[in-house]
Amino acid sequence: MRANIGSARSGRPLKKKIPEDNVKRCAILDDYQNVALSLGDWKSLPDVETKVFNEYLPTHEKRVEALKDFDIIVAMRERTPFDAALLKALPKLKLLITTGHYNSSFDLAQAEAQGIATSGTGGVNGVTAELAWALMLALTRSVYEEVRDFKAGAKWQPRVSHDVGGKRLGVIGFGRLGSRVSKVGVAFDMDVIAWTPNLTEERVKAVGAKLASSVDEIMSTSDYISIHIPGNAKTRGLIGKREIGLMKPTAFIVNTSRGPIIDEDALVEALEGKKIAGAAVDVYGQEPLPADHRLRKIDNLIGTPHIGYVTEENYKVYYRDIVEDIAAWLKGTPIRPVASRK
Repeated sequence: MRANIGSARSGRPLKKKIPEDNVKRCAILDDYQNVALSLGDWKSLPDVETKVFNEYLPTHEKRVEALKDFDIIVAMRERTPFDAALLKALPKLKLLITTGHYNSSFDLAQAEAQGIATSGTGGVNGVTAELAWALMLALTRSVYEEVRDFKAGAKWQPRVSHDVGGKRLGVIGFGRLGSRVSKVGVAFDMDVIAWTPNLTEERVKAVGAKLASSVDEIMSTSDYISIHIPGNAKTRGLIGKREIGLMKPTAFIVNTSRGPIIDEDALVEALEGKKIAGAAVDVYGQEPLPADHRLRKIDNLIGTPHIGYVTEENYKVYYRDIVEDIAAWLKGTPIRPVASRK
């Protein structure tokens, strides 16, 4: 039989007959832009019935009710967590897929205990690094404020902004994203220093940067700080009140990695008290961020809704690989198992 494919808002009943025993039901979660079905070759999966959820499922109870009858679930990064309690409530689930190679919100031990296969995907290399630089330049050149005033017909050229050339860029995390951000900083004639556990001087020198001795050195000496370290139990709260207190009052900090790496209360206090020049944030401890959240009200913060990886080019790789993951699993040979990042 042909694939039974449709798109529906969360909670909308399927306008389909109950699938035959040999048909697998697949839920595609958190497709906010409603593009999943157009970016993957779902027709190549003739025995898969697919339902798209465009809206976030905010509670455990709603997730269980919506997902209890699916054999396959596709999760978008860490938008919807799959902890032990949720996995135990989904006895029909046999394949859990994430975009990307890692997903810290998956309980991999529980999945293995239940016999649930996991698969990941590739992606476009370094796409989040582009957003990090977009945010950094927006901060230093007051782009948000200038566009806002321009459209409002306000005073022409009301403020003086800053160069990045000659300033110090501190990069926390030096994997594929941190190293890419560092290369751009070097191209802008910045003094780039980087730190991450076990980072070698040779790796840093290869891109024209220097090895920092510690997080403290980066926080206390940098004019711009960009965070690219993985989010996990070890890095939660890595940038707390003490670390933010080391920053220059003229310094900016950008986080496109994971929200909990920075202590949110400490960041809010520093921004509201004008103890630092500003911040740009793409990631949060709670996502989606509530409409009345205090971060939305701070005038020296630029916030974006976790769009670092949200590009058409990257999504095409995600959904291509997702279809491949499902096809391989159906053949009994799962591919790209999700790696643990602890």
